[in-house]
Amino acid sequence: MFPEPPLGPPAPPTPDRAPVPGPNLEFSGSTPYEEYVRADVLSHLQQPLTDDPGEMAFLVTTQVMELWFTLIVHEWETAARGLREDDVPRAMAALKRSTYELRALNACWEPLAHLTPAQFNAFRAALGEASGFQSATYRRLEFLLGEKSAAMLVPYRGAPRIHAELEKALHEPGLYDEVLRWLARRGHAIPGAVVHRDVAERYAPDPAVERVWQQVYAGDQHSPECRLGEALTEVAELVWRWRNDHLVATRRAMGAKVGSGGSAGVAWLEKRAAKHVFPELWTARSHV
Repeated sequence: MFPEPPLGPPAPPTPDRAPVPGPNLEFSGSTPYEEYVRADVLSHLQQPLTDDPGEMAFLVTTQVMELWFTLIVHEWETAARGLREDDVPRAMAALKRSTYELRALNACWEPLAHLTPAQFNAFRAALGEASGFQSATYRRLEFLLGEKSAAMLVPYRGAPRIHAELEKALHEPGLYDEVLRWLARRGHAIPGAVVHRDVAERYAPDPAVERVWQQVYAGDQHSPECRLGEALTEVAELVWRWRNDHLVATRRAMGAKVGSGGSAGVAWLEKRAAKHVFPELWTARSHV
């Protein structure tokens, strides 16, 4: 067989490519990356209390969780502010970003969930009374979800700045409070007692709010209300997955032992995992 002759005129020769410049390697001080990200600070925050290699994984993973908490709090505060200002696209964008961040947060359980009891016990005593329950940033996250309680400020009485920040968050409307106030301004029958409730108290489900969500979901599926409801449901589901993954990781690592910080451990986490945030968004579905 003979090769087919080329179609058309021959291609012109490829000129030599100009050299591709490499990255700048000369800086008068620290690198701009370090000045912006503070990577050196982050990578030197770990101070294990034992020589067990598993402790480093536990410590870094917990610190990464704290960074995700910080970002998610930022997103939900942005969403709440957007709703307060009737800027629904801004709120929706923040909620959407938070779902990606919640998935990354939940993935943090992987390295911890696969610690065997013996591996966890190798460094657990070094934790003393330290517990994730004491995380101030996670407490702000819970407050934004409507899980309010003045008693939760007690552990921070010895840390005035943190206590003041949490007390301020306790008395501010949560994310769901701003959602319900926005629905009321849109003409939906949210009771005045809900709109003007004491936001320092834990949110309690209301039958009238459930009926509003029932009507929203039975109506235009492309309405701002329905799209917002679905965005909130996605957040609520991922929060539930976070709690459930926490439960499973703890059960695998320590069984039914008393938890760090004196909690009931698995029994306490089971109670938490059974609860849903934004409750009427779930119960209304039974009536659509």
